[in-house]
Amino acid sequence: MKERLHHLAMGGVVTLVLCFGVALLSAAPAWQSMPENMALLRLSFTHSGDRSASCRDRTPEELAKLPPNMRATQVCDRRRPPIYVELEVDGKVIYAASSPPSGLAGSGPSRLYERLLLPAGPHDLTVRMRDNPASDVFGYEATRKVDLAAGQSFVIDFRKESGFVFE
Repeated sequence: MKERLHHLAMGGVVTLVLCFGVALLSAAPAWQSMPENMALLRLSFTHSGDRSASCRDRTPEELAKLPPNMRATQVCDRRRPPIYVELEVDGKVIYAASSPPSGLAGSGPSRLYERLLLPAGPHDLTVRMRDNPASDVFGYEATRKVDLAAGQSFVIDFRKESGFVFE
C-alpha cells in the first residue's frame, strides 16, 4: 500500500512539473509573427480571366459542315487566360505577376495570395488587374490612402461586382 501511494505521489509531481513546464513555455519566450513597426499587407482573391480574347467567328463553310443543333457562330478556347496584377505602394511597384488559371484544363479561376511586409504608417496603395490578354489596358484599378498600425493585417480583396475592396 505504501508503495502504491509513493507511485501516485510521484505521478502527481511529474504531472504538475509537466503542466507548469508547458504553461511556462506558452508564455515565454515571447514570439512575434512580424518584426516591430511592420504591418502585413495581404493581396488575396480569386478571379477568372476573360475568355473572349480567344474567341473567333466561324466561317459560313464551317457552319455548313456542322449539324444544325451545333451551329454556334463563335468558338472559344476552353482554357482561360492568366490574370496580371500589379501592386504599387507609395509610387513604387512592389508586386507584379501573372497568375495562371487553375484546374487540369486551365478552365478554372486564377487564385492569388501574396503576403507583403510594409513599415507601419501612411501609404498610398494602388492595385491594378488585367484579365484580358488582348488588351494592354488595366480593366480594374483602385487607389487608397491607408494608415497601417504596427502589427496590423490589411487585406486587399477583389469582387467582380464592386472591384477591389480594402479591408
